[in-house]
Amino acid sequence: MTKSFRATSCRIGLLLVCAIVFFVRVPGQTKTETATFAGGCFWCMEPPFDELKGVLSTTSGYTGGKEKDPTYEEVSAGTTGHTESIQITYDPALVSYQKLLEVYWKNIDPTTRDRQFCDWGKQYRPAIFYHNESQKKLAEESKNEIEKKPELKGRVVTEIVQLTQFYPAEEYHQDFYKKNPSRYYSYRKGCERDKRLEEIWGEE
Repeated sequence: MTKSFRATSCRIGLLLVCAIVFFVRVPGQTKTETATFAGGCFWCMEPPFDELKGVLSTTSGYTGGKEKDPTYEEVSAGTTGHTESIQITYDPALVSYQKLLEVYWKNIDPTTRDRQFCDWGKQYRPAIFYHNESQKKLAEESKNEIEKKPELKGRVVTEIVQLTQFYPAEEYHQDFYKKNPSRYYSYRKGCERDKRLEEIWGEE
């Protein structure tokens, strides 16, 4: 083997290695998808998804209404048509939309309309806001399976509707359970959210 041939082979090998490193390691190459769910107080909906491997971020916000750029005060007053919700950015290679749906159901009461636990009003209605036809199909299939669960004592009334516009909530609501753990756990306990979830789904 000549020196020139060896040199050429080394250069080609180096280029291939660089190409592999570039496509595998360069930030921004990860494919991400988005899911949007409403299940009552958005403070309480962030933690179970943040725990999942493959979930990159959760954002509390408002969706389902027509008013633009609503504030927390407006939404909580029940005049905007929006519901408190969370938007999840995730890596589908690590966690599937089906898994997100599974976690979603186990953290809501699907048998109550315009209410979740101690919070009443259309602004707390449970809903799955699909982003595309694939999500819609998976959500409907998942809801059909949930309706067959013998432990449910009531009809599943959770809405499945197309997402129109999601508005992030004010910054102080984001990761509230981390920023204000005492107030968060006090609210959650006072709302008897976990007690009701155990009544519906049993102890996990």
